[in-house]
Amino acid sequence: MSLLGVIRVRSPVGTWRLKDVDASGTVDALLRRIASEKSLTLNEQETLSKSPNGDALPPESTLASLGVKHGDMLYLSLTEDNQMAHEAAKAPRMVDADGTVRVAEASSKQRGFRPGMLPLRAMKMHWTLTDFLDMDNRFVYKMKRQEEGACKGVELQTAVALDFQSVLRQTAFQQCRVGYLYGHFTDDGRAVVKALYEPPQRGTAIDVELHEDPRAEIVDKLAGLLNMQKVGWIFGHPPREEGFHFSSPEVFMAAEQQLEAAEGVGDTPFVTVKVTCDAEGRALVEGYQVSKQAMEMVAEGALEIGENPGECAVNETFTALVEAKEAKAVDNNFFLINVAITQTDESDLVYSFPVANRDDLGILQTQQDLRRQIESAGKQGWSLIDRLADFQLLLYLTSALDVDTDIPRLCESIKDRSVPLDDGFKILLNCLAGLE
Repeated sequence: MSLLGVIRVRSPVGTWRLKDVDASGTVDALLRRIASEKSLTLNEQETLSKSPNGDALPPESTLASLGVKHGDMLYLSLTEDNQMAHEAAKAPRMVDADGTVRVAEASSKQRGFRPGMLPLRAMKMHWTLTDFLDMDNRFVYKMKRQEEGACKGVELQTAVALDFQSVLRQTAFQQCRVGYLYGHFTDDGRAVVKALYEPPQRGTAIDVELHEDPRAEIVDKLAGLLNMQKVGWIFGHPPREEGFHFSSPEVFMAAEQQLEAAEGVGDTPFVTVKVTCDAEGRALVEGYQVSKQAMEMVAEGALEIGENPGECAVNETFTALVEAKEAKAVDNNFFLINVAITQTDESDLVYSFPVANRDDLGILQTQQDLRRQIESAGKQGWSLIDRLADFQLLLYLTSALDVDTDIPRLCESIKDRSVPLDDGFKILLNCLAGLE
């Protein structure tokens, strides 16, 4: 058994933390566990998904195959009948004089220590004032702005920034889009971005729905072979009203990505890059992190995606104090930390092969693209290995070359240009490009 650790499940009746979840278990098995532990009777209409409005996860797929990791949030849909049944199950029962059992109207004192929680006496019989205050403080957040993040700056390849801007311009900045940034972290806490990968997605003017990505592990493996790792994510959106920087789903995405990078609530230089345009159509590229308090509140289920996209709603079990006053929602800007961006043209990788997963925009990776890139070797001072040192081209080659033997040898020659590329490799590449 391979344990994932903690998985969080958000439902219309509360957010739950499930410990020791089996990575090899199926979605259906996880649903059965939820039903058992939460006294629910689930039917086929009630499903799990990776986002609030995302596609239902296939019941027979394993959590590992779907890329579910420690700390991930899954979303459980419930029918209205199940929601009502869950609330009724929490209410106390009374027996009338004639022996009829009925649901009593629960007072606020009878509804538990906090909404969605057991009464104090159900947790333990004897409480001191200190015990109570310690317990209560675990659910109270005194909101504090974090002025400085763990990321001390972003060094962004100009080609990456311009390419992402160009794909947003194809839809006149009217469609949201996301991608992952690969590179490395420096000892002084900066993120150096060398490559971009866009997962399969469907963007609208409001948000992005990420689809299942069968190549996710290959992308991370390829990055590792090039001494790179995921150092951030990038998203683009249509112009918004002044002061509206992040929607609540974007705050959640940033927090969850930082939680994954830090393996919990901790310091990480993992960065968020935001791209949009101003009223004159000029591109705006900005760097951010979310605060550690945002990370903690997302991890604990204290925040929710509410009706107002400019705010994160506070889960009813928790209390958020803004300037010593309880707030039912927190402005998203409260969680944001600015990160300075510098652009550079220096890189050991080229950026000219079409980016993967842009089929929805009519952009494909083809044999003709491979042929064009190989034929450019020997021109303008380019060697063959120079032209092969392209993250998108290498990703394209993983569909034809072995990722455990061929691709590592190719990456070694890219990382160390003194390592020659075998003649057999050159013949193979020419065949793949239709040149032989």
